[in-house]
Amino acid sequence: MTSETTSLGEANSAREEWQRYAGFIARPRLPARAQPISGASLRAVLRMLGLDFAMMAVLMALATLVVAAGVDLPETALENIDLTLGIVALVVIGAPLLEEVAFRGWLSGRPGHVFGLVVIVIGLGAIAAMVALGNATGVGMGIVIIACLVFFPGLALLILWRWRRRPAMPWFTRAFPLFFWLSTAGFACIHLFNFAEGSLYVLLPLVLPQFVTGSILGYLRVHYGLWAAMLLHALHNGAIMAVALGAMLRAG
Repeated sequence: MTSETTSLGEANSAREEWQRYAGFIARPRLPARAQPISGASLRAVLRMLGLDFAMMAVLMALATLVVAAGVDLPETALENIDLTLGIVALVVIGAPLLEEVAFRGWLSGRPGHVFGLVVIVIGLGAIAAMVALGNATGVGMGIVIIACLVFFPGLALLILWRWRRRPAMPWFTRAFPLFFWLSTAGFACIHLFNFAEGSLYVLLPLVLPQFVTGSILGYLRVHYGLWAAMLLHALHNGAIMAVALGAMLRAG
């Protein structure tokens, strides 16, 4: 597969899909376009979900061995939070939607996706600057912020619409391995905020699960579309919520 081709056809088995993922990780390449939504692409998501669960099980086993050896691991945010319906919805639905747009929506390299996100980032930066420098509670400031919340997303949608048929930019395709690993590392590092305390040397290994899952999500995004990454992300988070809720019920 080269950057000038689309993704390969459907894998015949989970093993073949996982081999494709391993080859992609060894040498990330950007397909010209992701495969359309179909039964084949849905099966690919489920196969990669199986790989995700298997790798998480291995990492959890390693963490159990570390704890058994007498190492105290920092607590995560989920350990001290009430799992209300709103929190569960945020983790299972909100986080996958927002994080996939932010970390992998632009990995297609298509100008509409890249520059649409740039506009959103500029808009958020402008709002943050106004809040930091001005009176965020004033009526005038509130109107300006609302105007920004309408203007910048509207401009981003216009860019997406006008450039929706343009292929990936050549310079992005050439630098895709760098962008892919930056996206994966950034996704992992944002989860450092799940821990209230601990040095960077201690916390970095603890976000290895997010790094692994991020690489799987990146593979799905460029080969099967952003929806595929969002779906696996939601199923991954849903499984975590199910385990956490089960632990709460047993403790209660």
